[in-house]
Amino acid sequence: MADADPKIETKGGKIAAANVIETVEAPPPGAKKRSWLRIALMVSVPLLIAAVAGYFYLTGGRYQTTDNAYISQDMISISPDVSGRIVQVNVKENQRVKAGDVLFVIDPEPYRIAVEQANAAIATARVDVSTKATDTGSAAADIQSADADISLAQATYDRQNALWKKGFTTKAALDAAQHEVLAAKARLATARAAASKAKVQLGSGVAGSGIPAAVQAAMAERDKAMMNLQRTVVRAPHDGIVSQTSRLQVGNITPSGVPALSLVISDTPWVTANFKETQLGNMRVGQPVELKFDAYPGVKLCGKVQSIGAGTGSEFSILPAQNANGNWVKVTQRVPVRIAITCKSDRALIAGLSTDVSVDTKPNG
Repeated sequence: MADADPKIETKGGKIAAANVIETVEAPPPGAKKRSWLRIALMVSVPLLIAAVAGYFYLTGGRYQTTDNAYISQDMISISPDVSGRIVQVNVKENQRVKAGDVLFVIDPEPYRIAVEQANAAIATARVDVSTKATDTGSAAADIQSADADISLAQATYDRQNALWKKGFTTKAALDAAQHEVLAAKARLATARAAASKAKVQLGSGVAGSGIPAAVQAAMAERDKAMMNLQRTVVRAPHDGIVSQTSRLQVGNITPSGVPALSLVISDTPWVTANFKETQLGNMRVGQPVELKFDAYPGVKLCGKVQSIGAGTGSEFSILPAQNANGNWVKVTQRVPVRIAITCKSDRALIAGLSTDVSVDTKPNG
């Protein structure tokens, strides 16, 4: 029969019917683990994508970055206040100096001679004052003499006038007596003017000083000469690093007011970052900043926004752009932002180093 049970031949030659039960093979031991891993991947990948999308959604526009930035430092142009020949140079290029250190010396001999001349002028002024004091005494004596002459001339005139009235003298004698009175009065006026002039010349130039004006003028010249002598020694006005010393050569003539070298103030650097105008909407003073430097890979410093520029870079250029023509093309402007460095660096922050700046605008945004 077609539907008969299959027969199985045994060892003894008997044929026995048996029900055949299909056996299902058990799954391999790692199949269940792979299945859970697949499910985990299917669930985690969308979650990860959603998390990344949420992060960019929440932080979008929060960080404003630019690589158009560089380190800035204060620089002082050192120029002598007096001109002369350089006789001593105490510094070299990139040498660190302290405030008060001698940088170079100008030949002091001409200025020392000027001090001696000023001292001689003071002595001359004092002699002149003594002479004028003597003249004052002489002027007083001349006044007394003129007064006596007037008295005598007036008495003579009175006698001649009385005699003229009685007819005992001549008209000529009366006129001579009158002329003598007028001459005596003129001498008195001259003596008084001379005395007043001598008194003024002996007077002090500054009220209450008690020093004659001529002596004060000479002393002022002496003070100026001494100040110029001191200025022949040029000192560092601040701690820093000396730069551009090529003009400092012994024997060179250095004019006053012309920069002879530069002093970089290295202890207070900052970063000047030029942001696009479209990045300034949420930027505020005080916001935290992360700084990276091309010269020092891996170095990160912290900072904060110290100030935002009052104008774009083009406004402060030597020739600002004039857009009053038909070919005007709108260009995104950049505004300088000053970044204060608040973390101490173990590497030298050299002026001009390129910097990457990232401003977190959330805290004050």
